[in-house]
Amino acid sequence: MNNKNRPIGVFDSGIGGLTVLKEIVKEMPSEDTIYLGDTARVPYGIRSPETVTRYSLDNTRFLFSKDIKFLVVACNTASSVSLDRIKSVVPIPVIGVIEPGAKAAVKATNNKKIGIIGTEATVRSDSYTRLIKAIDSDIEVFGLPCPLFVPLVEEGWTDGEIAALIAEKYLEKIKSRDIDTLVLGCTHYPLLKTVIGKVMGEGVRLIDSAVEVAKEVKTILDNSGLSRKEKQNPRREFYVTDSPLRFRKVGERFLENKIEHIELITEP
Repeated sequence: MNNKNRPIGVFDSGIGGLTVLKEIVKEMPSEDTIYLGDTARVPYGIRSPETVTRYSLDNTRFLFSKDIKFLVVACNTASSVSLDRIKSVVPIPVIGVIEPGAKAAVKATNNKKIGIIGTEATVRSDSYTRLIKAIDSDIEVFGLPCPLFVPLVEEGWTDGEIAALIAEKYLEKIKSRDIDTLVLGCTHYPLLKTVIGKVMGEGVRLIDSAVEVAKEVKTILDNSGLSRKEKQNPRREFYVTDSPLRFRKVGERFLENKIEHIELITEP
């Protein structure tokens, strides 16, 4: 297959990475895409780094066997733990979700105070903090786990009173830090962007890592001559390791589109 015509591969431990896929499709509508959700082994955040790396390499090998031209690791945990190892085993461009968001946050802040919200595992890993401080050591970074946001999103409670009350309860801690930039450090959180924005106020810029990843993928493909500019009916393939019906039901809400082709695989 011509290099330009090969698909972009995306994997996540479950459904959240579909927010990244959505932005990739929006940014590059002509590209074929293949998404793998490792739904049998979700969540990765409670696993050891060694186990996360093993799972990530399984996913990488599966997608590489589909002749992809680019790999997107759309999982914060896998990005923070396994990215270098993944890059060492495949001869194609690989990008995670943390670095693009960190770079965008540094560019956005004026008062050098940045907040990071994410799962317990992502905040505990300090991945965003390390990358931000590597760019500008004067920036203050405040991490805040918001564990209830993920089930809230998967239940579809992304607006209304319940979402607002939980967001207010969590975010009051980080609002008091006088941040002017907030990174949505979990792929589920873009679905709560409106509620989070209302709580934080107009003076705080929200950084959606999914948007930043899509921009970077496009830039890399354009610069390497691998972009496909025109194609009718681009292919959208989805693979899961468990519960395809639930994946379709929840996933269509994340994508804001139909999921037509979905296949259950026993192991990646």
